[in-house]
Amino acid sequence: MLNSKTLDYLEKLGSHYDELSRKLQDPAVLKNPPETKKIVSERREIEELAQAYREWRKVEAEKKKNEELFAEGDPELKELVQEELQTLRDREKGLEGKIQALLVPRDPRDEKNIIIEIRAGAGGDEAALFVADLFRMYSRYSERKGFRVEVMSKSQTGTGGLKEIIALVEGKGAFRRLQYESGVHRVQRVPATEASGRIHTSTATVAVLPEAEEVEVEIKPEEVRVDSFRASGPGGQNVNKVESAIRITHLPTGIVVQCQDEKSQHKNRAKGMRVLRARLMDRYRQEQEKEISQARRTQVGTGDRSEKIRTYNFPQSRVTDHRIGMSRHNLEGVLDGELDELVEGAIAHFQTQAAESILQTMPGQ
Repeated sequence: MLNSKTLDYLEKLGSHYDELSRKLQDPAVLKNPPETKKIVSERREIEELAQAYREWRKVEAEKKKNEELFAEGDPELKELVQEELQTLRDREKGLEGKIQALLVPRDPRDEKNIIIEIRAGAGGDEAALFVADLFRMYSRYSERKGFRVEVMSKSQTGTGGLKEIIALVEGKGAFRRLQYESGVHRVQRVPATEASGRIHTSTATVAVLPEAEEVEVEIKPEEVRVDSFRASGPGGQNVNKVESAIRITHLPTGIVVQCQDEKSQHKNRAKGMRVLRARLMDRYRQEQEKEISQARRTQVGTGDRSEKIRTYNFPQSRVTDHRIGMSRHNLEGVLDGELDELVEGAIAHFQTQAAESILQTMPGQ
């Protein structure tokens, strides 16, 4: 649903688009190539949004006419009108989503690969098992979207869980789809080791970072200390007699990255540097956001990793996203990667907030 402030803005934008179109038919304007070029460029920038709003107004007018016909109560017409109304409502909803998306400037990070980091929080072994569940969920979702997942580093437990796992997800649109997964994920279930059948609550944190290119984040050789050590397996046991594992410390920030999944020290170092660049770019972005007002940051939504975003309730087979107020009784499917509904709901939610924030900063609003 488009609110009054959005509609006011779109009405002004539509009028401005019409005015620019009229200018392009004015012979006096067409005799001035620089002015013509400027008007064409400005018109092109707002054309898609103006046309989407124009189409929305037509659908809205048709919908009102059909609602009046339905209200008249003619039994022969009611069924046909009802079908037409549903079609118009679906078109209206689709156009509103398109308009909200067009109101928000395109994020240049949308098409980037991501580094996803999942860590056990409160709950001991149960939290570690939940990390493994979440990693499988994101892996299955990535398969469905045609993304490739490569484990960069992981720390296993003796019970089959993961204290931490860091992975690269490669594919066009990976960041756009998964950026709002950052935050605290909570699970409620009866652990296999719980004899009394009590429900335990455990947590895991998820961080989604867009992968940074070398040209985006410069890391000078003197800014890093690289230490090698022997890779270890579940429970801390040594599984490698060669010091192939790598620990990279970024001295200016104190950020530490470890990689031990590869048998080659060189490969572990390369993976570690990719993770380090992503963390540094995320750090720089957060520092820039501190300069933005608290009100705007709240409206836009940053996917703060300290925020509890989702609960996975096993006894009721329910998944709840607390940010968007969406609950689905399809826990098994979600954990198998059926995330589209939740992911798209979060994208729409944050795009709407961002659009409202942008409208507040526009002249005349």
